[in-house]
Parts: sequence; C-alpha cells; structure tokens
Amino acid sequence: MGRWEPGARERLVVAAVDLFTEQGYDATTVAQIAERAGVTKSTFFRHFPDKRELLVAGQETLSRLLAEGIADAPDDASPLEAVAAGLGRAATAMGPGSRELAPRLKAAVAASAELQERDTLKTVSLAAAMTTALVSRGVPDPTAALAGELGVLAFKRGYAKWAEDDRGADDELAGYTLAALDELRAASASLG
Repeated sequence: MGRWEPGARERLVVAAVDLFTEQGYDATTVAQIAERAGVTKSTFFRHFPDKRELLVAGQETLSRLLAEGIADAPDDASPLEAVAAGLGRAATAMGPGSRELAPRLKAAVAASAELQERDTLKTVSLAAAMTTALVSRGVPDPTAALAGELGVLAFKRGYAKWAEDDRGADDELAGYTLAALDELRAASASLG
C-alpha cells in the first residue's frame, strides 16, 4: 500500500459507499474501508476522524462554494438569483465521479439510520451556509432563511435527477439544480 498515493480521500469515499451498500453501514469497519481503498488505517484517519464523516466528505467545500457564489452574485441580484449563482458555483465541484457514485450513496444512506442522520445534518449545514451568505448581502433573516432552504431543496432535487438521468456524461449538475430552483420558485408563487 502506497503511503502517500494521490486520490486516497476519493478512493476511501468510494470504498466506503460500496461497502456500506454491500454489507451495511454497521457491519463495515474502518479496516475494511482502508483495505478496499488500498491504503493503511492511519491514512484513513488522516482524512477522516471516523467512518460517519465519509458521508459528508465534501460538505465544507460545497458550503464554501455555495457561499462564494452567493457573495459574488451581482449587487442587484434578488435572493433567489444569488442562490442560483451559489448553486452554479457549487455544481462545478461535482463531476462524473460524483454522478456515478450517487445511486450507491443513496442506497447506503437509505439503509442506515445513522447515515440518514448525517445526511440531515449536512442539509442543515448547507442551508445555514447559504442563509449566512445571504444575510451578509443585506437580505433580511426570514427571507435569507427561506431562500437558503429553497436552495438546499433545489440542490438535492437537481442532484437526484442528475444522478438518475440517462443523458450523456456531458450533462452538468448546474442545469439540473437551476431547473429545480425554477420549479420551486414557481411552486412557491402558487402558494398564494
């Protein structure tokens, strides 16, 4: 096993998701994940404090990209236009590997209450990052919170459709998340 092989973090995530899907979250050990990824246990612990953290491996990056996109939106952008800019920026971090992994990740999360809890915490964290970025733009708290929640819902809906769609690998996540945001915007307008 190579001690400093590139891509170890990504291989660990893929190995963990595959093992969680094959044998269940509870039955999977850190040693098994490390072995499947071709790294040592100490390499695992350099990247993750425990196996629960594998699910939220890119959360910090995703939160940062969402917030940066919102901050960089034009000054006259509405809250949802700023959220759209954040979604567009965050989608750049998700490539074909993420798309391929998505169905296995979904199955692993569905089979484990602990992973469902981590996924929920991830959702809350992403909404908080967008809300904070919107408040920093001067958007009032209730409006920022609602726009942040719609942004997370759009991201999750767009990501799910992107992962399930049979289109070519050239399809980018941004189109799916922005279409989902447009659908949610229309749906919220119909609430009266």
